[in-house]
Amino acid sequence: MSEELMTAAAGASEPAEGLRAVRALRALADRLEALHVQRAREMGWSWQEIASELTVSRQAVHKKYGKRFG
Repeated sequence: MSEELMTAAAGASEPAEGLRAVRALRALADRLEALHVQRAREMGWSWQEIASELTVSRQAVHKKYGKRFG
């Protein structure tokens, strides 16, 4: 599925088609990120460790996921 979305995003001749594919890829990436943040928290990772792997600030990752996976 993601390979098809990438191909559609990169090769679309119509902007609307390409942008829809980009939106779908972004949604997939967001779901994967949430899954792995949850897994990391369950394994005892700190917000700082997660943030470092995502190359964002600790505050940013905590703001995004703190209430869900506190």
